[in-house]
Amino acid sequence: MNTKKRILFSLCLLALWVGLVSPVFSFAPQPGIFELKVYHLASHDQESRLDKYLQQAYLPALHRAGISKVGVFKPTEQKDSTERLVYVFIPLASSQQFFKLDQQLANDKQYATAGKDYIDAPYDKPLYKRFETILIEPFSGMTGFSVPNLKAAHGERIYELRSYEGATEKLHLNKVSEFNKGEIDIFKRLNFNAVFYGRVVAGSLMPNLMYMTTFENKAEREAHWKAFNDDPAWKKLNALPEYAHNTSHADIILLHPTDYSDI
Repeated sequence: MNTKKRILFSLCLLALWVGLVSPVFSFAPQPGIFELKVYHLASHDQESRLDKYLQQAYLPALHRAGISKVGVFKPTEQKDSTERLVYVFIPLASSQQFFKLDQQLANDKQYATAGKDYIDAPYDKPLYKRFETILIEPFSGMTGFSVPNLKAAHGERIYELRSYEGATEKLHLNKVSEFNKGEIDIFKRLNFNAVFYGRVVAGSLMPNLMYMTTFENKAEREAHWKAFNDDPAWKKLNALPEYAHNTSHADIILLHPTDYSDI
C-alpha cells in the first residue's frame, strides 16, 4: 500500500471511529419525530377520566420534559356510538427523546400523583379500550410543526387529519416527493395553516403519510379546498404522469381541539 492509500485508509478509520465512538464530534442535529397517540374509548366515563388525566397529569408532565406544545383532538362527529376516539399529537425533538420519555415520566413524582387514576387503574376499570402509537417523520418541505393562529372558539375550529396510503413503498415515496416538490407550497400559498406533514415510519396503515391542516370553521375549510382544487398550480402538478396512481386510499378525519390543547 503506497503512502497516499495509507493516509486515505487512516482517514476513513478515523471518520468511522469519530462517528461510532465520539458523538461529541458529530455536528449533524438529530431529526425530530412526531408521535400520534390514538385512544379508543368505550364510554363517556372513560372519556371524562382520560380528559382529566391528559389535562392535569400527562400534558403538564410532557411540558416538564421539554415538550412545550402538545395537541389533543376529538372527531367532530363520532361515527361509531360504541367507540370514542381521542388523538394526542406529541412533537419530539428526536427519536432518542421518544425512547427516553417513558423513563422520564416514571421519575416524575408530580406525574405519579396527578396521574394515579390512569397509572393505577384496575383491570376492570381502565381509562381506554386500547391505544395506537404512530411515529411520523417530518417531510423535508416542512421539517417542524406549526401552531396555527386561529381566532374561533375551540369548538368551531376544524383540524383536518389526512392519511394517504400507497399501493407500494415506491408509490408512497413518490407521493411524499410530490408534497415536497410542490404540494406543500400550494397549501402554504393558500393559507391552509398546516400543523405538520410527515411520513409514517411505524403504524398500522403503512405505507402511508399523514398531515394536518386547520381552519376557523367548516365553511372556511370548504372554501379553502375549493380554492385548492381550482388552483392552476395544483392542476398542473396533479396532471404530471410521474405522480400518477401514487395514492391508493385516503382517510379524512375532521377534528376539534380540546379546550386544554396547546395546538
